[in-house]
Amino acid sequence: MTVELTHRPLDPERITAQVRRDTNGAVVTFLGTTRDSFEGKWVVKLEYEAFEEMALKKLEEVRRDIQAQYEIEDIAIAHRIGTVPIGQISLVIAVASPHREKAFLACHKAVDQLKATVPIWKKEVFEDGSRWVACEDHEFQPAETADRHAHDG
Repeated sequence: MTVELTHRPLDPERITAQVRRDTNGAVVTFLGTTRDSFEGKWVVKLEYEAFEEMALKKLEEVRRDIQAQYEIEDIAIAHRIGTVPIGQISLVIAVASPHREKAFLACHKAVDQLKATVPIWKKEVFEDGSRWVACEDHEFQPAETADRHAHDG
């Protein structure tokens, strides 16, 4: 199984095929897609940036942690970076296991752990402006962060 970071569109069938085995009775695939609105604002597109070398290492850590925690082998993770238009896929996580419960739980945990630990940042571009979102769901305020660090030293 693999981890992947790419500027190209993601193919969920290809990624899911990596985890399919005759020994697995369950295959769960999560697709993170660009929606057209957020909190009442119209989204034009998303733009992802990453510290690529570190992101690949962290994606692999997520994969291995989930494998160990749920005692399953078959996990593939792919994240797109660059511009992701409305309706297109930015994240594919495919998990397979002999039984469905572990596959569902492992996939859910992998999404949460990725968002919390992998250095990938999302810029939501709206009709009337934009905002950066760190690790997909965790907002940061660059000015507040800079001020805080300036006072720490």
